[in-house]
Amino acid sequence: MTTVSSPLAGRAIGLDCVPDPVFSVGMVGPGTAVDPVREPCDAVAPVDGVLVSFHPHAFVIVDGKGPGILTHLGIDTVQLGGAGFELLAAKGDTVRRGQALVHWNPAAVRAAGKSPVVPVVALETPAAGLSEVARDTDVKAGDRLFLL
Repeated sequence: MTTVSSPLAGRAIGLDCVPDPVFSVGMVGPGTAVDPVREPCDAVAPVDGVLVSFHPHAFVIVDGKGPGILTHLGIDTVQLGGAGFELLAAKGDTVRRGQALVHWNPAAVRAAGKSPVVPVVALETPAAGLSEVARDTDVKAGDRLFLL
C-alpha cells in the first residue's frame, strides 16, 4: 500500500465538497480535498516519485508502484497564469514525500476570486482502490490523506 500524504495544512473535506464537478463527482479519480489554511505556504510532495507533470497550479507525481497522484492547487487557478505561484522544482525531478514543490498563498487565490481548495486524486484508479480516506478532519502537511 502507498500512503498519500497531505500536501499542506488545512481541513480534509472530501471530493464531493470541491466546487468543480470534474473533481466532485470523481471524473478525474478518487481521493479527497484539503481546504487550506489561508496563509502563504509550500505545497509539498504527497508521495515519493517523479514529477511527470508540473505547472504552477497543479502537479502529478508517479511513484513507480501505482497510479499518478494529482495535486491541484485551487480551482480554476490555471486562469491566474502562474501569478502568485513559485515553482521550487522542475518537471522530471525525482522528489521525496514532504519536499516543497510550489510556494503559494491560498488567501491571495481567494482574493482573486478563485477557490483555494486542493483536490488530491489518484489518477486512473477505481474508488474501491482507496482506503482510510481523510474527511472532516484537520490535517498538517505530511499527514495521511488516504491509502492506495
